[in-house]
Amino acid sequence: MAAGLRIDVRARLGGFGLDVAHAFALSGVTALFGASGSGKTTLLRIIAGLEDAADGEVSFADEIWLATARGIRVPAHRRGVGVVFQDARLFAHLDVAGNLRYALRRARRNGPAPGLEAVAAALDLGPLLARRTGALSGGERQRVAMGRALLSSPRLMLLDEPLAALDNRRKAAILPYIERVVHEFGVPAIYVTHAIDEVAHLADRIVVLAEGRVAATGDLPEALERLDLQPLTGHFEAGVVLEVRVTAQDLAHRLTHVDFGGQPLVMPMLDLPLGAEIRLRARARDVSVATERPRGLSIRNVIEGRVAAIALEPDTAFAEVVLETPGGPLRARLTRLSVEELGLGVGQPAFALIKSVAFDRRVLPRGPGQAG
Repeated sequence: MAAGLRIDVRARLGGFGLDVAHAFALSGVTALFGASGSGKTTLLRIIAGLEDAADGEVSFADEIWLATARGIRVPAHRRGVGVVFQDARLFAHLDVAGNLRYALRRARRNGPAPGLEAVAAALDLGPLLARRTGALSGGERQRVAMGRALLSSPRLMLLDEPLAALDNRRKAAILPYIERVVHEFGVPAIYVTHAIDEVAHLADRIVVLAEGRVAATGDLPEALERLDLQPLTGHFEAGVVLEVRVTAQDLAHRLTHVDFGGQPLVMPMLDLPLGAEIRLRARARDVSVATERPRGLSIRNVIEGRVAAIALEPDTAFAEVVLETPGGPLRARLTRLSVEELGLGVGQPAFALIKSVAFDRRVLPRGPGQAG
């Protein structure tokens, strides 16, 4: 689905003001990212039709959802939007199957809609159908909430920090389900979060909000590589997104080898076939720099490149170094002293050293018609 969502809205809630004009090209996952209080949830509520304080215009494809100057305000239930909140909001008096069937009864009837069996299979809900919602774990509740939203036959999914209440282990378990929902059923999604690891795992593109305004937009790899966005994305979690291909499986050492622009990388074994494409996020804090190819190190990943940029962080001991490599850029967060002692300068050959365990991983979805 490639329908466009256009927004030009303003809202004032207490002392906070939102002013956003943006066109969302909807396919896959768009991350709406920013610190707490930046306006992410307010904007999502405006899109969903749940915020009456908004003025301006919202349109989806050829439909006008909001045009306050003309007195148009389409109610939430007529927008064809599936919303998943942080707290799931399941019906406590119904079991899981009852929650899902409720959504089916209220689904839009304008075109093909996912069936209960298909949704339950995609989200592994079969074993939960007879259980009461109060007996579910947080991750199970969010899977049911996603299933219920899908069964309403939405044209657009809005997910408002659905993993914020989960610990890291449960987050890691739920992220693949969100991926599967978006790509298997072809429903575009706007995903609200302030966690850059969720963005790197899920998103195809990003819209960064700061103090109620759009601070940056773009495809995910390019946006995360921008040094000027560090105050918004966080120094500690700064990094780059790499797209690589599985080339070998080392069963003896339980390692997976991948190709990164003609140079090898290795990581703990993934259960993937040869040729599978993976998205990796290499965090700047996990990348070191050498001016000569090192020897006698336990670090397995050594990538040859050239210094493309050096940015000194104001009022800190650190600097961000960008290395350009044949596979794409890499970032390293070094001390200023290290930059000085290494004599690093723009254009200088250098080597990036990356611990194999430092990667965040995502398997890129297969195209339509490819075997599962």
